[in-house]
Amino acid sequence: MARFCKYIVLLASAVFLLTSCQEGGEAGSLFGQWRLMDADGKYVSFSGSVCLFRNAGRREVNGQFRHSGDSLFIQCVSVRQDPADTLLVENDFGFSPFTDIRLKIDRLDGDNLVVSRGDRKWSFCLY
Repeated sequence: MARFCKYIVLLASAVFLLTSCQEGGEAGSLFGQWRLMDADGKYVSFSGSVCLFRNAGRREVNGQFRHSGDSLFIQCVSVRQDPADTLLVENDFGFSPFTDIRLKIDRLDGDNLVVSRGDRKWSFCLY
């Protein structure tokens, strides 16, 4: 039964992603795939209200985000409940905690996105 429920959650997530990726929707200026500067192969994509973290190893983690003023709120989801998903977001990108990421948007213009939390900054360019 638990295995069946996991497949239903996975299928529902896939349908949600496909329907929300038709246009930028709520993503607004965040819409697109952003490459983490000074880090080869690390990307974050925003579409609708869905985000996707991806690394060069082709590991992917989905999440939902909300952009409000100069704040960005992200809640990642590990459908498989795989610890490697948490490691991708928290270690590779440095965003934590996995289920409640809160960032300040310092800059969002054209091809540049700079987010921060405390004294730590991340710079992205539109890919």
